[in-house]
Amino acid sequence: MFFPKLCHGCGACYLVCPQGAIYEEIRKIGIIERSASQTCGTELYQGLLNIGEPMASLIIRALKEHIDDTRTVIIDSPPGTACPVISAINGVDCCVLVTEPTPFGLHDLSLAIELVKEMKISHGVIINRHDIGNDNVERYCLENNIPVLMKIPYEIKIAELYSEGIPFVLQMPHWKERFVDIFRQLQVLTGRC
Repeated sequence: MFFPKLCHGCGACYLVCPQGAIYEEIRKIGIIERSASQTCGTELYQGLLNIGEPMASLIIRALKEHIDDTRTVIIDSPPGTACPVISAINGVDCCVLVTEPTPFGLHDLSLAIELVKEMKISHGVIINRHDIGNDNVERYCLENNIPVLMKIPYEIKIAELYSEGIPFVLQMPHWKERFVDIFRQLQVLTGRC
């Protein structure tokens, strides 16, 4: 009995079938989209998984084939520690973990920290909505020598811009230098400065 939507595309079942009854066929599970800005030379790639397809890792691997190693690349990963996250962060120089200062945020952050440590990936933390919870996330980072790269407050203006799809650094320019500083900190973490 086969469950095609659970196929990871590794070919192992084909190789081990003693009767030779299994064959492989190409099945489209999604697409990769590309857009580019002529003014600033940036490219954006996006993997779109077909509705109902559970294997996001295959799309992420296909998306990573478009990476130009001579450029700075940002991979936006889903949250958590499941297969899609592992596919997204496998082979990266550094991982920025975004969390919130809540018990749930700390729990998920601690799992993600264990994952990046196991994968030997440099990492730092951004605390989003840092003023809504307690200081347990900051204390955890301090106790475990994890750099806190930035703390973003819970601000209505930021939320409004985000909901309109506008990067808040465009409307709140004082944040631009803070994000540039994160880039510098990541260069130090990866030894590229």
